[in-house]
Amino acid sequence: MARCSKCGQDAVTYIRYNGSHLCAEHFKEYVERRVKKELRDQVDLKDTKRIAVAISGGKDSLAALLLVHDVLAERRDVEISAITVDEGIAGYRPEALEKAQRLCREIDVPHHTISFENELDLTMDEVSGLLGERTPCAYCGVFRRRCMNKVARDIGADVLATGHNLDDMAQAVLMNFTRGDVERLARLGPHVKVQPGLVPRIHPLRQVPEKEAYLYAMLRGIDFSDAVCPYWEAALRNEYRDIIDSMEARSPGTKFSILASYDAIRPLLREKYPQSNLALCSCGEPSPSGRCMACALLDEIKKRKG
Repeated sequence: MARCSKCGQDAVTYIRYNGSHLCAEHFKEYVERRVKKELRDQVDLKDTKRIAVAISGGKDSLAALLLVHDVLAERRDVEISAITVDEGIAGYRPEALEKAQRLCREIDVPHHTISFENELDLTMDEVSGLLGERTPCAYCGVFRRRCMNKVARDIGADVLATGHNLDDMAQAVLMNFTRGDVERLARLGPHVKVQPGLVPRIHPLRQVPEKEAYLYAMLRGIDFSDAVCPYWEAALRNEYRDIIDSMEARSPGTKFSILASYDAIRPLLREKYPQSNLALCSCGEPSPSGRCMACALLDEIKKRKG
């Protein structure tokens, strides 16, 4: 068995992109160190008093919640809350919701749940039969962002942390580049400008590969849901995941390189495409045009329903 490069104990993983073997304790420290750095870089804790963490019940978001909680455990002046969106997907969301609730109870973090059914008067299972040319994820993503922002704003959160890992970030960068949507690329989180009505997003796990987030959750004993959304196969993101995973297998460190390249040009992108002033949609959510995308999609669904 391979030995830890730092202490000589049995290793639990091999980090291909830097050539090190790590035991359980040194691996956890390795992940935690990067998350602490990201929190310092993304959040001004002098002015941030309320942090909301979006949790789905999966490995990434629950690991993000536990890490944020641990890093800020000594900060009695910072309140942490969790938010879960129930999309209304039978056989998938109930189990994950239960695991999200359990971790919040264990670490004594207030947990807020919002559902598509109560907020939008529909469920994703209903939406799946009224898709038109769009994929299920196109609707779900927009509706989830609206719900998360509403709850985060209602509870007075200064920032909203999500469980996006390095894989997610690299995929988002490549997707926007290949689609030529440079303006959207400029708006990727973590957000630095506070827009009225829009709670800024932060991504504590953005430098942690998905496999490492999975192993970290296992080593910390997090009881997470490993269920797969029944609508995931239609997502365009899967094609980009396969491309980047293939590149990473041939050239370890590719995912870090994609994100680092984006970070290098991000100031220039934001200078060229500054955030526009937001108006309020009739639903109360901010939008560049005054009519938010969630309401536009809801109108589409109503027309298909007849």
